[in-house]
Amino acid sequence: MSLEPGLKFLLQLPEFQLSRPPPGVTAADMRAVARPMPPFPVDEVHEVRNLQIPVPGANIAARLFRPSDRSPLPLVVHFHGGAFVFCNLDTHEPLCRSLAARSGCAVVSVDYRLAPEHPFPVPLEDCYHATQWLAAQARELSIDAGRIAVAGDSAGGNLAMGVCRLARARGGAPLRHQALIYPVTDAACDNASWRELGQGYMLSRDFMLWAWECYVPDAARRLDPLASPLRATDLAGLPPATILTADHDPLRDEAEDYAARLRAAGGAVIARRYLGVIHGFASLPFATPLANRALDDLASDLRASLAA
Repeated sequence: MSLEPGLKFLLQLPEFQLSRPPPGVTAADMRAVARPMPPFPVDEVHEVRNLQIPVPGANIAARLFRPSDRSPLPLVVHFHGGAFVFCNLDTHEPLCRSLAARSGCAVVSVDYRLAPEHPFPVPLEDCYHATQWLAAQARELSIDAGRIAVAGDSAGGNLAMGVCRLARARGGAPLRHQALIYPVTDAACDNASWRELGQGYMLSRDFMLWAWECYVPDAARRLDPLASPLRATDLAGLPPATILTADHDPLRDEAEDYAARLRAAGGAVIARRYLGVIHGFASLPFATPLANRALDDLASDLRASLAA
């Protein structure tokens, strides 16, 4: 399937290609020069509220999006992508607004601490404890603690999977769904889609290997299923999942392999591959109409999974 024209144009821009930084250039340096996305119309919501969430060793920021004044609303806890190293509440506000407006659920975006300053498992523990805190504060936030899902794109999808595993292991608040948008599932970055698409399609293999080095400096720990969910042998008992992939994304095969393994373990899985698009496409509505289609599909799944 040929690329969507708008995405093909973006891939011709040198600044749109992600590669390993040169020696001496730090993650902080790269964050300082990162360019914001061009402005585009965003979905309107009833309320946007900034929160502070206590987690072990810190208070982290979060942002609540309420689509209506109904109460209590089901909740989607969202963890942003950015290779565990980049992005924040602002970069993913359009996506979170869309999920809230289209699903009818409250969405809370969590600003977990970033690698390499805060390596594994700190970002994952931030996400888990933030989810538990939100469940405990359900009455004050006018949300339904019995109807909570987690969601994430790319590295955020990896964190959402980890939160589901920790909730199962620790007896945390029950989670009704996991919504995973082109998730990172394996530190190896070694399969057919990585070999086919690991250069020239925005997310390069050398960049992703660098991101893994930032997130999990100890190579042996990258085999931990909390870091590489595809390595898990115990996938039973996890929440139903929606997994979205892009056909021109090097993460495609590892995400689809994870979907197949979840299904084989008895899990309920909706897996959708979108054609003609690249990694990150759901945040690029100005470049492809399939961004809105994917968000509508995901919102529909969340609405159905979190129905009373």
